[in-house]
Amino acid sequence: MAWPPNPNKTPTSQAVQTDATRPTTKEWHLLEKTLLASIDEQRRSRRWSIFFKILTFLYIAALILLLSQCSTTTPTTGMAMPIDASEPHLAVVHVHGAITDTGETSAHNINAALIDAFENVNAKAIALDINSPGGSPVQSDEIWQMVMDLRQEHPDKKVYAVIGDIGASGAYYIASAADEIWVNPSSLVGSIGVIMSSYNVKGLMDKVGVSDTTMTAGEYKDILSSTRAMSDKERTHVQNVLNATHQNFINAVKKGRGDKLKDPEKNQIFTGLFWAGSQSVELGLADKLGGMMKLKKQLDLPDVDYSYTDPMQRFFDRFGVQMGKGLGEGVKVGLQEQSQAQLQ
Repeated sequence: MAWPPNPNKTPTSQAVQTDATRPTTKEWHLLEKTLLASIDEQRRSRRWSIFFKILTFLYIAALILLLSQCSTTTPTTGMAMPIDASEPHLAVVHVHGAITDTGETSAHNINAALIDAFENVNAKAIALDINSPGGSPVQSDEIWQMVMDLRQEHPDKKVYAVIGDIGASGAYYIASAADEIWVNPSSLVGSIGVIMSSYNVKGLMDKVGVSDTTMTAGEYKDILSSTRAMSDKERTHVQNVLNATHQNFINAVKKGRGDKLKDPEKNQIFTGLFWAGSQSVELGLADKLGGMMKLKKQLDLPDVDYSYTDPMQRFFDRFGVQMGKGLGEGVKVGLQEQSQAQLQ
């Protein structure tokens, strides 16, 4: 091929062929659209990458903050002390849910909170915020005993039991240790009794062809078996156990309420019956109608919560809230980007 090329020379067939294979305007537009879409996708991916990096950083920062808060605890309860406990206040201890030997309503946790509340010189009064159907008689008695002992050690601090929806059975057992019991007119109060559930499913087992092959060492080891009826002697024994537990309950209520109870025998106060809050005041089971807000207003004190909260449960609750917020923001950003892309 001669060089330089002659400008007057007619183009060769090869040159004509190359020009013919050039992309048309429509093809150029398609190629351009594809490239722009690829670039837009890369930008979107980078934005999401940055967003999740920031979100991860915030989670780590929240984790460090929450763990540092959880480590700032009192020796007894293992909870973070309220920041305003250095000022005069009403110390509140929650008794919410069934009273058991584990969890936040155990005697160990509630008693630890009560000790902290009584020992703080700025806690001018103690309020048991009760909303519970009852539970373990042992746990209830241990809390009752702790309140009575702390009242004796700190006679200058008055204890209030404020019943919400329900303060029955073991929950009322605890409430009876307070100086005053406050109730809502519609609260359920009382149920001073003991129950032990038992079922006999032998008839059902016979129908379906199931037999009981339980083995025991000890004549009455299966006394509460659900596959046979109790004998008269066994029933009498179990009833005596329940009666003894019931009597402990009655003695505690009498000691806590004293002469405030109005004719317990005639009014069947110790029979396991329960009453509305307004009725309980008339019977002497409670002293006043009112809730926590009315109590704080009367005492003219802000409240400080001393209730035990599991540090890890508190952390996961807060972490879950923060994660929900983060995911919500992520979805919001994604929808906004999708909407903008559709408009383009």
